[in-house]
Formats: sequence, structure tokens, C-alpha cells
Amino acid sequence: MLLVPGSQIGVYVLEALLGSGAFGVVWLAHRTDTGERVAIKVLHPAAAVSRESVERFRREAWALSRLTSPHIARLREVLTGPPVEMALVMEYIEGELLSEVLKRARFSIEDAMGLGIGILAGVAEMQSMGIIHRDIKPENVILRPNENGWHAVIFDFNLSRVKDAKGKASSLTSMHSAIGTLPFMSPEQLLDARRVTEASDVYSVGTILYRAVSGVLPFDMGASLREKLQREAPELVTGRQDPRAKGFERIVSRSLRRRPAERYAKAQEMLDDLSKLASEAM
Repeated sequence: MLLVPGSQIGVYVLEALLGSGAFGVVWLAHRTDTGERVAIKVLHPAAAVSRESVERFRREAWALSRLTSPHIARLREVLTGPPVEMALVMEYIEGELLSEVLKRARFSIEDAMGLGIGILAGVAEMQSMGIIHRDIKPENVILRPNENGWHAVIFDFNLSRVKDAKGKASSLTSMHSAIGTLPFMSPEQLLDARRVTEASDVYSVGTILYRAVSGVLPFDMGASLREKLQREAPELVTGRQDPRAKGFERIVSRSLRRRPAERYAKAQEMLDDLSKLASEAM
């Protein structure tokens, strides 16, 4: 069935298309009984016939169902059956994509610390549940307005990797496959997405913060694979000499080390350092 504004899925009526990705489309919709607005992610018809795509969708639903952080988009319910193979009903987050904000502005160090603390809080909860996102990037972060300005919310877990109770990661990724978004992928993820660890998501967050403050990526889009695998990322230079700025530079630079063992091992470690820095007086 072709979905259009006005189509109904269960108790939800579609209003407008919000976005489209490799695996699915996201619709703004509302409940017919309460009027509550939600975002509904539906598999592309072409993806719905792929067992791998359907399994990724199920894993995304399972991952989201375990998470409660205000910095992660909440899953309301999972719908199956006609007129769609599967749909994820998510909270509708009013705000602006971080990728759009970064097109027109840089962040101050103080705002970037707030951004990093929000993203890392969400990533830290994922990691505590055995989930590695593998696609942390500005297009997957929404800035939701609040009384303090805004806070960051992460969404789209389609490429996430989940560990079982024994700590073993299950994956649909083939050996030596690279999945993710190139400018934000760690060197080890570029080689083989099955080799990612919690430190790989740390690298992605570090890349976002580097971009937010400097206005450029650590490695530009034209950088060769060999360059990213063999060179350390350039040190972040903020142009400020105060202790807070220097501390921020050190935290971001550590998160971008080429070797995973030289980075923060987990998001919680980076979050602790960034939160401590933010609480210190100038």
C-alpha cells in the first residue's frame, strides 16, 4: 500500500513526511483517540522484502525499548501487519536537526560542552545496556527547545550493534564491511564495522564536538582512507587560552585518538570529564 497523508496505520493517521533514509521513511502522525502527535518510522517497501533489513528494524525496536534517557527518542510501540510490514511509533520531537544548525553557526565552547554532555548521556545509557550505536552524527541528533535553551536527543538506531547477556555482540554485518557515515566513523569502523567497541562511538561524538566548535571536520570529506588510518586527527585549536578551553581541547583530542586504547574506553568516562570541566569556574 502506498502511504500518503491521510493514510491510517492502526490508530494513527499520517500527516506529513518528515524524512527518508536507506531503510525507511519517517512520518508525522497523530492518534485518532487522543490527538497526540508521534513520529512513525516505516520500512521502505523494497527493504521490507529483505530479511536483513527487517531484522535490523526489529533490533532497532528492541534497543529503543530498553532506553529511558531524555537524550534518546522514546519508543511508544511497535506496529505489525497491514498496511505495513512493521512500524516504530516514536515520540515526536519538535526541534531542529544538529546538522542544520551546524550549516549556519559554530558553537561556543560552553554550548559545545552542553551539547557533548547531552549526547554522551544518551550514549552512556546505550552502552550500559550493551548497545553500540555505530552512526552517531549530526543528522541523528535533534536539538529540542527547553527552558534552558535546548537539549540534544539522539535517534535512529538502525545500524546499532547489541551485546547479549554474556557480552557477545550480535551483528548482521559481513566481515570487513564498513557501515556508518564516513566523516564520523572511527578508523577501526572504516576497516570492519564488526570491530567497533564503545570507544568507536566516543570517536563519533568527538568528531561532532570538533566540528561544532571549529566549523570543520578533523578529516575533510576528501581525506583518503589511508590518511585516516595512519594519521592522528589534527589537534583541536579553539583560539582561547583559559583553562576551560584548554581542558575542552584535551578532552576532544583524546576522544579522537587513532588507536581505540588511547581514547576514552566508554562514553561515561568522557561524560565524567566533560561534566567536571563544565562545573568548574572560569
